[in-house]
Amino acid sequence: MKLSVVVVTWNASDDIQPCLDSITFGHEFDIIVVDNGSTDETLTRLQPYHHLKLIRNNSNTGYARANNQGIKAATGEYVLLLNPDTKIDLGALDVLADYLDAHADVAAVAPRLVNSDGSTQDSIRSLPTASSVLWDILGLSRLFPRSRVFGRWRMRYFDYEKPAEVEQPMASCLMFRRSVLEQLGALDERFPIFYNDVDLSKRMADADLKTVYVPDARVIHKRGASTSRARVKMIWETHRSLFRYLKKHDRSGLFWLESVVLLPLLELAALVRVLAYRLRAKAG
Repeated sequence: MKLSVVVVTWNASDDIQPCLDSITFGHEFDIIVVDNGSTDETLTRLQPYHHLKLIRNNSNTGYARANNQGIKAATGEYVLLLNPDTKIDLGALDVLADYLDAHADVAAVAPRLVNSDGSTQDSIRSLPTASSVLWDILGLSRLFPRSRVFGRWRMRYFDYEKPAEVEQPMASCLMFRRSVLEQLGALDERFPIFYNDVDLSKRMADADLKTVYVPDARVIHKRGASTSRARVKMIWETHRSLFRYLKKHDRSGLFWLESVVLLPLLELAALVRVLAYRLRAKAG
């Protein structure tokens, strides 16, 4: 088996059929769908797809654990982690797999993520550090988006027209060598929703494993389709997961000192986002 595609669903009835219908590949592949206790029509929409392997969880076990279930069931040489709110351009998976075939030193490849109008999404970042997150919270990354210091985390200066080795691509569509996932232990389930992919990218970087962005592979991404269903909860969770990530990977031994400043600012930033969301919802 050349490729195993792993898709985690949770109330994804609006997106899952277009996603599955867009999956084409020039070699032998299989599709593994792990459903996290959907209560909408997702399971009904999956019934016509007799060729896929379906793993059903009785409840929402989290994105990380569900992906790990899919990875464990995968038999392909390569494993594609794919969000259900995506549609893959014809030939894109072949472009990604061909790149891995031709570059034995590359562990994972990421496509160009695009909006429905064809515009390129900002999907590449550097790995976050306490300082780069602080610059972002204070607004310096927005004031100086092309600064290699203040704008380094979000990397708004990244050239999306050229292939490049990258630290942290968005994991909405990301192809790995299965051997790499087995070597690293896949996703850390202490990050159930957010930052499990960032943590994996960090562990790959620490192990000198390369990830490459390949712009000729294009994938339409309907950003935030699943997490928007529990938006307020997700805002809090993303900030707290970021804090847990920084704590896990701090090597200085002084994170307790950094956290005195960082944790209150992250909580404040989350509160501001929640209030802004509720005001927009009320106005709309």
